[in-house]
Amino acid sequence: MTSQVSSPADKTDGALAGERSCTPATENGAGKEVRRLDRVIIRFAGDSGDGMQLTGDRFTSETASFGNDLSTLPNFPAEIRAPAGTLPGVSSFQLHFADHDILTPGDAPNVLVAMNPAALKANLADVPRGADIIVNTDEFTKRPMAKVGYATSPLEDGSLEAYNVHPVPLTTLTIEALKDFGLSRKEAERSKNMFALGLLSWMYHRPTESTEAFLRQKFAKKPDIAEANVAAFRAGWNFGETTEDFAVSYEVAPATKAFPTGTYRNISGNLALSYGLVAAGRQADLPLYLGSYPITPASDILHELSKHKNFGVRTFQAEDEIAGIGAALGAAFGGSLAVTTTSGPGVALKSETIGLAVSLELPLLIVDIQRGGPSTGLPTKTEQADLLQAMYGRNGEAPVPIVAPKTPADCFDAALDAARIALTYRTPVFLLSDGYLANGSEPWRIPEVDELPDLRVQFATSANHELADGTEVFWPYKRDAQTLARPWAVPGTPGLEHRIGGIEKQDGTGNISYDPANHDFMVRTRQAKIDGIEVPDLEVDDPSGEADTLVIGWGSTYGPITAAVRRVRRAGGQIAQAHLRHLNPFPGNLGAVLGRYDKVVVPEMNLGQLATLLRAKFLVDAQSHTQVSGMPFKAEQLAAHLEEVMKQGPKEAIND
Repeated sequence: MTSQVSSPADKTDGALAGERSCTPATENGAGKEVRRLDRVIIRFAGDSGDGMQLTGDRFTSETASFGNDLSTLPNFPAEIRAPAGTLPGVSSFQLHFADHDILTPGDAPNVLVAMNPAALKANLADVPRGADIIVNTDEFTKRPMAKVGYATSPLEDGSLEAYNVHPVPLTTLTIEALKDFGLSRKEAERSKNMFALGLLSWMYHRPTESTEAFLRQKFAKKPDIAEANVAAFRAGWNFGETTEDFAVSYEVAPATKAFPTGTYRNISGNLALSYGLVAAGRQADLPLYLGSYPITPASDILHELSKHKNFGVRTFQAEDEIAGIGAALGAAFGGSLAVTTTSGPGVALKSETIGLAVSLELPLLIVDIQRGGPSTGLPTKTEQADLLQAMYGRNGEAPVPIVAPKTPADCFDAALDAARIALTYRTPVFLLSDGYLANGSEPWRIPEVDELPDLRVQFATSANHELADGTEVFWPYKRDAQTLARPWAVPGTPGLEHRIGGIEKQDGTGNISYDPANHDFMVRTRQAKIDGIEVPDLEVDDPSGEADTLVIGWGSTYGPITAAVRRVRRAGGQIAQAHLRHLNPFPGNLGAVLGRYDKVVVPEMNLGQLATLLRAKFLVDAQSHTQVSGMPFKAEQLAAHLEEVMKQGPKEAIND
């Protein structure tokens, strides 16, 4: 779903957590009150089989087509079908949408839709007082409540008095709405998520046409099921329109001032990254080859790229991680833009072949969608704990550039940037995304083709070195004077036969060499090539120029950090912010930037890996603020920490 925006950019700060601006009410056609809000945070929660991710995705698509700015946070169990009715089995989808520029999925939901007692109990701690809670009362029977530790019904014992509770028998109403479709009770119950979606779509004046079209397309081979879901969706809308329990509906205007002119669509990080890889292949005029093994949360990239054979994309689902990267490296040797995708545990398995790619000096993109670790860890939760693995996780001196996107939409640009580095400098490149970016979504302006970088490369086609006797030969390790990249010779090119392999190469000739001086030279040359990669200077956001505290982050912490910085500034604080895309090599001005501030705070979803690198390289007292809960930072909590740090003297900043 795309939408056109044709107004100038005018980005504004989001409201504080728990605050929503509201304009005077009007009435809709049914005589009900309509209130206008500037932002809303909704969370759908239920069993992993209740379709919460689909429900959230459809509400997001409706919201994107309406033109709101938005940010999402899917959260689901690692099991394919987690135990029904249990706390570990709860799946949720949070959506933050607004009439202005926003950066995060929100700290706390204004509306919680709880499909059963487990969903209510698992999410209630996040819901602020005064928020709306819509509960499926049909599920609040003795056995489901006992399963999650409710001795009495929370709908009746007064424990929810601080909230606006809307009891709705979702299951009963759905079955009644579908009684003429000839479905079994179990089949009819499956549509209760569409009833809930219809109710919320009425409540927030969302468009409905795209969801009905989606359902008919999704169940095209089962038209009765398609129409049943459409009927349940409409029944939910009509229920909101007619019931007395929902006396108010809400409007959130489109965010036309938040976006530059262009055509927009809602996009997730993995989809944006996939499109970026396809675009990189086209801009390089090279076939794109993906050698991959399925692993959460990176598998979506394999699924998406497999759809684009018409763009010269070839995908190979290997039998394991090692075979996946081995095939990709072989494709790079053969002249393709080669990619392998994985998550943290898979990187460990690929490490030997990454080292081989360093030695062969061939372009290869290693896409690591980070997740909670160690080992299998938390497959469906997010983390930033693979930075040091990407930096040092290979035997010997094997430097690899590292690029990290900051938002779901930025994954597109980061993929192009990583491809630029790999192709220009003939090196493997790490692209570090994470589960938060991969599954989250936001509006993305579709770029024009002429805005994309030219990534075309020149393959070696002839001899490049003259021997003392005048004979012209091909030296596979004769380097470009500026980039130190070696020539890329496609196998089968006459006269350019050369040896490859993991044993050390002789400078220039590429022959096997055990000479100590040559090895020292080659190691230092490979490092110098990475150190010399051209990356833009780090930009610093310091409006007053008088801040003494700098908060610096990388990757997906951009949204929470920026939202927190806005809050600190609204409260009168002076604080600077910078965000790193390039983690190896660092921007050339990074040391000077860090030296300008008395206090440097580094929020990370690990135990301080970037802070460790900054301390080691620049000898600055970088103060870690860490979180490894499997969830992104909350802007309000991060803002409170930054305000506390700013109160301290230069040597007293908190390190936690």
